[in-house]
Amino acid sequence: MNHQAKLYVFGEALFDCFPDGNLVLGGAPFNVAWHLAALGHAPVFISRIGEDALGTRIQQAMSDWDMPLDALQRDAEHPTGRVTIRLEEGEPSYDIEFGAAYDFIDPAQVPAVSAADIIYHGSLAIRNEVSRSALDACLKASPRVFLDVNLREPWWQEINWDQYLRRVHWAKMNENELKMLGFNQGSVEDSMHAFCARHEVEQLILTRGAAGALVLDEAGNFHQVEPPPLKETVDTVGAGDAFSAIYLHGLRQGWDIETIIDRAQHFAVEIIATRGATPKDRAMYRLFH
Repeated sequence: MNHQAKLYVFGEALFDCFPDGNLVLGGAPFNVAWHLAALGHAPVFISRIGEDALGTRIQQAMSDWDMPLDALQRDAEHPTGRVTIRLEEGEPSYDIEFGAAYDFIDPAQVPAVSAADIIYHGSLAIRNEVSRSALDACLKASPRVFLDVNLREPWWQEINWDQYLRRVHWAKMNENELKMLGFNQGSVEDSMHAFCARHEVEQLILTRGAAGALVLDEAGNFHQVEPPPLKETVDTVGAGDAFSAIYLHGLRQGWDIETIIDRAQHFAVEIIATRGATPKDRAMYRLFH
């Protein structure tokens, strides 16, 4: 892989709003970009935030973390993204507000992405036609694409998945998302083969919680490494994003698949043992360079 290729991350930055008034900065693409920055990659984060207090907080957090701000758009008409979390009998429910600034990423303001570059994206930020057009503009030069499926109800059903999956080199999802996309052939392995036969991705990356991760490569070989034991569970927010970030890091570093899976799982365990998805302790990243 070209080590000089730029890394782009496209998608949402938002705040999780808890009933006690606590606001937690996140969004899967933002979390991935945060980790990649700490790992030394200077990812270009393509997103859009409001001209409001929450947007200013995101911009300041990125600046403090030495994340490039060049592709971060500001929006005077739409607010910074929010997810309202409600607790009903102890169980959380999520209201992902529509009409956020990240739904209106301006295609005219996105940077030029070359064929040699790598772009990561998920699905939430392309639920609206405007931001879909912006992603299409980024993909015009046919860069190498890492798709983190991240299906969010009810928005994922608005997307023409075949259109995006045919451009993908690496696709990451969990077992339930594989089934939701229509691949439930009996065994997990058969379902993964069916997915790859249809979409011709180079690697299908399936995360399986405590069972670890399973990767099917373009030669039809499966790769699996025993997951590490959990240290402790503080919260599981952002564990999948941590896995994705290390996977991208490993691809850039030229690691083999088993090494990538092993280190990605170890980093996810570190995040599970940490409050929140975006730790500010740079020391924890040193083991994963």
